Amino acid sequence: MPCGSFTVLLGLNGAGKSTLFSLITRLYNIREGTIRVLGHELQREPGEALRRLGVVFQARTLDLDLSVVQNLTYHAALHGISSREAKRLAAESLARLELEGKMRDKVRSLSGGQMRRVEIARALLHRPRLLLLDEATVGLDIRSRADMVRHVRRLVAEENSGVLWATHLIDEVGPDDDVVVLHHGKVLAKGRVEQVVADVGAEDIRSAFATLTGAGAPRTASGVAA
Repeated sequence: MPCGSFTVLLGLNGAGKSTLFSLITRLYNIREGTIRVLGHELQREPGEALRRLGVVFQARTLDLDLSVVQNLTYHAALHGISSREAKRLAAESLARLELEGKMRDKVRSLSGGQMRRVEIARALLHRPRLLLLDEATVGLDIRSRADMVRHVRRLVAEENSGVLWATHLIDEVGPDDDVVVLHHGKVLAKGRVEQVVADVGAEDIRSAFATLTGAGAPRTASGVAA
């Protein structure tokens, strides 16, 4: 996937989205096949490949008892970024996510949507070219979900970063997105939304997804059938 693109990895719960992210980030070992990150083969050049990634996992990984900026500067230290530079980058990253007023706040005082934005700010700290987000809107209300998608789409436009957005919610797919439909660990379709819809012979991406997965009416962010 190229820089400046927003690609949706669309699949039901259990489709293999989180497993794929674990393989890309080397939490799981690759037993067969090859993974390349922006031209760097993960098995041969793990450092170069992983340096180009920013990741937000489904499970939250912030330290609730530290401040927002402490969470970010600790992450920066793991990437070998100096303390002074880390504070500058943290301020810039939080400003992009409209969180500059929360730098000194303890993480546990934040809302769920704010915590997610902090995780995105942290993932962006070392200026990755590819951002991976695994079910980033899980546990958020409808408004927070919409805000989260808006923030990430804006980052794609402003930073020219590539985004792989994993979700089971069909209404997080935009009409101009690239989409990969994953089901039981297999890619059933991929391409621009209009291409996938046309290839399936469906009316829209909702019905195309339902046809491909045999899942019936897909879920929306409100949790009801579409």
